[in-house]
Amino acid sequence: MTTLFDRISESFQRQRLLATLGAKLRHVADGEVDIELAGSHAIQQQHGFVHAGAIAMIADSACGYACLTRMPENSAVLSVEFKINMLAPVIGKRFVAKGRVVRVGRTIGVATCEVVAYSKEEQETLVALMQATMMRVEPRNGVSG
Repeated sequence: MTTLFDRISESFQRQRLLATLGAKLRHVADGEVDIELAGSHAIQQQHGFVHAGAIAMIADSACGYACLTRMPENSAVLSVEFKINMLAPVIGKRFVAKGRVVRVGRTIGVATCEVVAYSKEEQETLVALMQATMMRVEPRNGVSG
């Protein structure tokens, strides 16, 4: 039997953009997924902060995978809508998107995500909040996730 972590991890490993940027799956539980992204020059925008697009990407993925943990095993998930609030300039050694389910129905799921920046000293700063709506879909080409 496939564990919940294995199920989410298998899909996560197919996320090529997440792999390109070095994102890591850090926590999977019922209704919860955390994704970590290391700080680097490659994800900075012109002012030296981490680009909001990189933060939105890990938050969106954390929300989607959190919803997927509550969907039937043969499901796949797609983002339908999300809103992100950037709360502070994104500076740090690493960033963790903590996706949490609000509710998952038969077809639609809603999740929230807090993105926390960690300094070299491991001081935490909440830098973004997301609310996302996800849709359960049938797997394409026999591949779920």
